[in-house]
Amino acid sequence: MLVLQLHVIFLQLADRYLMNSKLLTRAKAKEQVIAWQSSGKKVVFSNGCFDILHAGHVQYLSRARQLGDILLIGLNSDASIQRIKGPLRPVCAEQDRAAVLSALQMVDAITLFDEDTPEALIEALLPDILVKGADWDIERIAGAKAVLQSGGKVLTLPILEGRSTTGIIEKVIQIYGKHTPRGKE
Repeated sequence: MLVLQLHVIFLQLADRYLMNSKLLTRAKAKEQVIAWQSSGKKVVFSNGCFDILHAGHVQYLSRARQLGDILLIGLNSDASIQRIKGPLRPVCAEQDRAAVLSALQMVDAITLFDEDTPEALIEALLPDILVKGADWDIERIAGAKAVLQSGGKVLTLPILEGRSTTGIIEKVIQIYGKHTPRGKE
């Protein structure tokens, strides 16, 4: 019985580790960026909440990854999202959001940030390319000035219209209201 319990604990720990194996501390992310850049790799950075991952996110991340060799994601922490979007968000906890992003082949690494913007993180990492959706003006993109001053590029990518986490939440509320879906009724 003890062996079985240890085996179950081992599997749970392995699952948790493997699901978030791409999640790096800020210090480790900085070390990795330096190592990647030293080996001639172009590091692309983007950031976001990625709460309820959808096709728009996947398409955007795929395009971002094509711009360089490494795609590093700055992921808003739960506390950051609550300050920005309100107390009912995020829907998915930061560890779950990191696990889902980790499962995407185009994402090479993820680092969490607690600030409202990733400006300090971007200034610390200095990626080669900073990317945001086309709904952002380059002048308003956090960290753009630091990346440009370090010789990097700041780009915007098209977004898939009609796809957003807020839209998904609104649709669920519209369809189900306050009732919890329980299958076919």
